[in-house]
Amino acid sequence: MNRRKEIDMLTGSIWDKILVYALPLAATGILQQLFNAADVVVVGRFTGSHGAAAMAAVGANSPVIGLIVGVFVGVSLGTNVVIANAVGMKNRKMIHQAVHTSILFALICGVIMTILGELFAAPILRALSVPDDVLPMAVLYLRIYFSGLPVILLYNFEAAIFRGIGNTRTPLAALTVSGILNVFLNLFFVIVVGMTVDGVAIATVISNAVSALALLRTLMRTDSDVRLDLRKLRIHSNVFQKIMMIGIPAGIQSAVFAIANIIIQSAINSLGTVVMAASSAAYNIEVFVYDVLNAFSQACTTFTGQNNGAGNMPRCKKILGLCLLEGAVCTAASVALVLLFGKQILSFFTTDQAVIDTGYIRLVLIFFAYIFTIQYEVMSGYLRGFGISALPAFLTTLGICGVRIAWIYLVFPGSRTFHTIMMAYPYSLAATAAMMLTTLLVRRPASKRERAAVRRAA
Repeated sequence: MNRRKEIDMLTGSIWDKILVYALPLAATGILQQLFNAADVVVVGRFTGSHGAAAMAAVGANSPVIGLIVGVFVGVSLGTNVVIANAVGMKNRKMIHQAVHTSILFALICGVIMTILGELFAAPILRALSVPDDVLPMAVLYLRIYFSGLPVILLYNFEAAIFRGIGNTRTPLAALTVSGILNVFLNLFFVIVVGMTVDGVAIATVISNAVSALALLRTLMRTDSDVRLDLRKLRIHSNVFQKIMMIGIPAGIQSAVFAIANIIIQSAINSLGTVVMAASSAAYNIEVFVYDVLNAFSQACTTFTGQNNGAGNMPRCKKILGLCLLEGAVCTAASVALVLLFGKQILSFFTTDQAVIDTGYIRLVLIFFAYIFTIQYEVMSGYLRGFGISALPAFLTTLGICGVRIAWIYLVFPGSRTFHTIMMAYPYSLAATAAMMLTTLLVRRPASKRERAAVRRAA
């Protein structure tokens, strides 16, 4: 990797650079989701009579995996923001410390989470009311996945390092190679070897290891400020505190989605294997569109972070508006495309018409709510760029987790249908978007920092 892959976020036009940054990032997220989607497709189509149960087993693990990985992806945003601020301030020492602190932290947390996961995989899935005919395969898949957490977390922190300096193409290249490998390994282990969920889980771990090691090698050989020296790995307390101050609230914000979705998954599980399989297939489609809008949220965080570090507040305001506009257009286009071919896409996962029809219900209701998702995601990313991370996390907890939990426990018992469960999404997302907009109008971080700079100059 060289500096030509880094985007200059501090000077020149913005709208085109946001696209250059966000689109590879969206593609990276989509490719990550294809890991799990490939698992579902292969076990659904090539495990014979076990197909529906195997799909349900993989799908039942999605909220658990989403919770764990989501927390650490959120924490990695702290790395992203700290490095972005340091780039804006031209502080090479802080960049160096953030890189080495983040890599070591990812490895330590990966090992710890692997140990905990192996111990508690079965109790967690039993608590989610996974049916007895699905439970053994679900536990097997989750335990194998947990064994790969060190490389999975390593990749996500490495990707955050690259994003902080404006490079989203290198993580995409690494993931493209490992994604293709994942598909071939899925087919090999299931069709040739005769494995089921264990085969696709092993394939996922191996492919993640390939992408993580590829980025590690790139960091060790780069000529940019993020060059990694394994001999200098250590936790730098001052930088670690800054990463955690931003990353922990962001991790909480990511986690509340997963916590709320675990509760929703528990309700879905109570409706039987067909609904579980349908929800699993639809989830693996809808997250592709979410990755598109989330890419503009992360673009807003990084662009704002660098320009905040450089003290350019007018440019920060412009970044917010452009990320909202471009994110909305790209998200709308993605939603229209998926809904147009939704049932055909679902048929890649299964040939069961009942599963396809039920899955399409989820797609329609979830995508309707994405008009609110793009608003609060980008505004939340903007606040994080200023180092304001705890408040968005609190509002997300209140709006997403609070509303969805209340809905499942208060509304669903009176109308135990899949449609009722899915209506929790638009209501919770609308409430969160309204609170985030109100907060942004009250806090106005760029305007306040402009006034503070004027006072200091006077």
